Amino acid sequence: MKKWLCSPAPAGVNNEITAQFGELLGGVMLSRGITTLDRAREFFGCSSLSDPLLMKDMESTVDVIRQALDEGKKITVYGDYDCDGVTSTAMLYGYLDAMGAEVEYYIPDRSEGYGMNIPALEKILDQGTELIITVDNGVSAVEEAEYIRQRGAQLVITDHHQPPQELPVCEACVNPHRQDDNSPFKELCGAGVVLKLLCALEEDEEFVMEQYAELAAVGTIGDVMPLVGENRYIVRRGIEDIRASQNIGIDRLLRTAGVSPESVDATTVAFSICPRINAAGRIAAADKAVQLLMADSPEQAGLLSEELNLMNENRRAEEARIMEDVSRQLESDPSILRERVLVVSGEGWHHGVIGIVAARLLEKYGKPVLMISVENGEARGSARGIDGFSIYKLLDRCSRVLTKFGGHPKAGGFSLPADRVEDFRQMVYAFCRECYPKMPEYTVSADMEITGDRLTEEALNSLSQLEPCGEGNQRPVFLLRNCTVESKRALKDGRYTSFELRSGGVKLKALCFGIPFAKFHPEQGSMVDIIAAAELNEFRGVKSVTLKVQEIRPSGFREDRFFAAQRTYEEISRGEGCDSRLAPRVIPDRNALMAVYDLLRKYGGAMSAEELCIYGGSDLNYCMLRIALDTFASAGMAEQSADADTVRLIPVTHKTDLMASGFLADLRRMLGVQ
Repeated sequence: MKKWLCSPAPAGVNNEITAQFGELLGGVMLSRGITTLDRAREFFGCSSLSDPLLMKDMESTVDVIRQALDEGKKITVYGDYDCDGVTSTAMLYGYLDAMGAEVEYYIPDRSEGYGMNIPALEKILDQGTELIITVDNGVSAVEEAEYIRQRGAQLVITDHHQPPQELPVCEACVNPHRQDDNSPFKELCGAGVVLKLLCALEEDEEFVMEQYAELAAVGTIGDVMPLVGENRYIVRRGIEDIRASQNIGIDRLLRTAGVSPESVDATTVAFSICPRINAAGRIAAADKAVQLLMADSPEQAGLLSEELNLMNENRRAEEARIMEDVSRQLESDPSILRERVLVVSGEGWHHGVIGIVAARLLEKYGKPVLMISVENGEARGSARGIDGFSIYKLLDRCSRVLTKFGGHPKAGGFSLPADRVEDFRQMVYAFCRECYPKMPEYTVSADMEITGDRLTEEALNSLSQLEPCGEGNQRPVFLLRNCTVESKRALKDGRYTSFELRSGGVKLKALCFGIPFAKFHPEQGSMVDIIAAAELNEFRGVKSVTLKVQEIRPSGFREDRFFAAQRTYEEISRGEGCDSRLAPRVIPDRNALMAVYDLLRKYGGAMSAEELCIYGGSDLNYCMLRIALDTFASAGMAEQSADADTVRLIPVTHKTDLMASGFLADLRRMLGVQ
């Protein structure tokens, strides 16, 4: 369950935005803070890159590279194994190779960890490299930079990660986040920084964009950078080139994934290209992805794209295996799931995949997740967080047991000795009790509230002006209240649900890709609220509006009541108790137990505890419902999964006085109730 947010229309705002852009697009713009025509021109108007020489040390970087080219020095591009690092490497290596340089590239294996390391540098320098240029890494490599200096080689750093107070000693360090950097746009990824470097070297932005915008766009989307300002321009140009099939490797990768290049948008790049490039670094070696992006023949590109596609399938299989392992852990010890933060660990989990699994668990359970893979006495972890909870603050507080950590408020990585995992887990729990006694809710946001009659063909066509959409500029989603469900049917053997609804006097088709038909509980004639994206579809020359539903619930649902009851249940489950005045709303009486028994007889096995609360038609709050289910389970009259996603009655032949059960007696004692 997510808390629904919807941006209110700004009060007292001049209607010049809606007058210029229309009611729907204008409303979305206003909800996103674009409240004046000047702001609108700033958002839509970027059609070139700012002067690359405004970036600190860019001029020095150009001088060092040109001198190396003139003197025939051997150059190594030192990249990274994620999508941004791979595209950055392909761009700079490809350019230097085209310029006639003696150039190689090095991308560390994931087991080496992120960034430069001394053993790799020793190997590179022993092979005669005289200049190392980092892409998408290096700004924190103080020790490694000193090693390069002692070996008599040169180092140029290009990076976009937050720099430490002490920068590495090197010939030049280009990073838009340097405190002394005066460039106007700070949200570049590693590939974006390389793109600016190539513009400075070539002194011809249009030529560079024609050659490298495609790769820079993939890196920008893959690194989940905000699609605003110069990033919008980079991605827009790059997608145009992808549609024109300029890069053979990207073209073959799309076709292998079953995607027509002509239909590509930023979402396609994010879900079809980036995962396959990342899969190489997660499962095998990122070198294969670099080779694909630089492939010069359809045959070579075809073979490499098939390899990457297979790696992606292996990545998915590994994800599924880890998810099953986590499910077994939770069933074995459901108390793990009651904590404010979900911390799970396992032997042999692929450390290149646990970050993806952490994101999936966060989506499923609505709370921050820390995944820890243990192997050969070392534990490596990946964390994902939610708005209002700082992963970085958490890791910093627990740093005394960590050998390494890094990240930002919503994601992070860390490592620690395997024998300290349980200590770390308890430190995480203690931190949350102290700093987040009331955890923030997991949220979903809508741009604006509308009715169906406002989703006209003209209005939806206007939304295309927001493209490319992605991080920082999401595809618009809308809140529609009090919609009437008129019909529903199963799609794809029941894996998805299609239904028709009426809103604002018009009938609309809606699709739920995240809800199997068996789990779609609104009945014909019922009133629902939805959060959905809207798009135009054309079939046999007829255009129609389709809603892609992200969230759905009964109209009038009290989410504040639900979350308060959910929080109380978890506090009680952790043994923290609750205010004794809440006991009458927490401990079920005989009538409440009978009501839950009737719900289980009617819906048992078909609904989760959450769904019973939302759709069951009972007035019981979520906390009392869960405690009643626990009471039945403790008496052997019901069974439920750890997350109560599955609950059902167990046939019994004897009568049981549940009001006298030991479970309820223990609960009364804990809450101080007679």
